[in-house]
Amino acid sequence: MPLWRQPLDKDRILITHGIVHIIDDRCKGCGFCIEFCPQGTLGISDRTNTKGYHPPRVIEENLCVNCGLCTLLCPDFAIYIEDGGKQTPGLIHPVQRNEVKK
Repeated sequence: MPLWRQPLDKDRILITHGIVHIIDDRCKGCGFCIEFCPQGTLGISDRTNTKGYHPPRVIEENLCVNCGLCTLLCPDFAIYIEDGGKQTPGLIHPVQRNEVKK
């Protein structure tokens, strides 16, 4: 559910931005980076690398917040993130929390 109003200090909030780099020939297609990306920045590509695996691809470059989780989880060191600076958000979305049912 999008907010109908935005915070008054939205122009002072800075969000980090990351630039994702994927080394296709190192990737073995385990999918850890895709599965555990908190922003959903990565997805499986249709093409194959020289080993015959499907490396990840960047779905939406603006979604990466430079958390570095993909680089920590990659067993082959096939992905890294470059710091892209800080940006003000265009639209702030509320955090969706799932309630635990007892």
